[in-house]
Amino acid sequence: METQTLNIPYYLATGHEVEVFEHAYLNRLPLLLKGPTGTGKTRFVEYMAHRLGKPHITISCHEETSATDLIGRFIIKGAETVWLDGPLTTAVRSGAIIYLDEVAEARPDVVVAIHSLTDFRRELYIDKLAETICAHPDFMLVASFNPGYQRGFKELKPSTRQRFVSIPFAYPGKEAEVSILMNETGIAEDLATRLVNIGNKIRNLREVGLAETVSTRLLVDAGKLIQSGLPRRLAVKVAVVEPLTDDQQVLEALTDLTTLMI
Repeated sequence: METQTLNIPYYLATGHEVEVFEHAYLNRLPLLLKGPTGTGKTRFVEYMAHRLGKPHITISCHEETSATDLIGRFIIKGAETVWLDGPLTTAVRSGAIIYLDEVAEARPDVVVAIHSLTDFRRELYIDKLAETICAHPDFMLVASFNPGYQRGFKELKPSTRQRFVSIPFAYPGKEAEVSILMNETGIAEDLATRLVNIGNKIRNLREVGLAETVSTRLLVDAGKLIQSGLPRRLAVKVAVVEPLTDDQQVLEALTDLTTLMI
């Protein structure tokens, strides 16, 4: 679980996402961010929480994330058994923005648990306490979903998706991505442009069959390594190429390609 920090995160809007988020918050509507990994969804939520002046909690969902993890559980404390609120319950009570990153990765009972928070009721039922909590007026539920990765594996049901206002996220355009790299890493525009060109080149290589392609996050990592003194080609190899695949032939092809471009 990650809670807010004091530093205002850098975020470059590429569409109407800021306006949509603000209106969703104003109308107490849940929000679903759809798009590939590394396109800025988590950073966007952090930015909006700071912009609105609201506390936020981020939960990185995985296959073992259960409703109990989010709602809470009884624990032994000394000679007593006491109830400990989970992050979702904490957010509902206190009026925080909670972000369920990659919600489809979690166990099915998580989606069931949040249903009553995503409609007019805005309630959370805690069966272990036999208690129903009405959400604080400032509470907001935000979730993310990677439809390209999840397709055919873990999909959100239409009945669940239709409970959310949805914002699509994609890789930013070239100028925006160059600007992001320069701001995030401090590298010069020429180098940022080279890295973005590498990213776009690999993204267009459909024939290699990558499960995920180059995210802006990977390009930022490469820029940071170069800025700290790591040789360019080595930085691109370890930050961009190696995270994409373990197939030796594909690795060699991508290494040869990026070597020519950097």
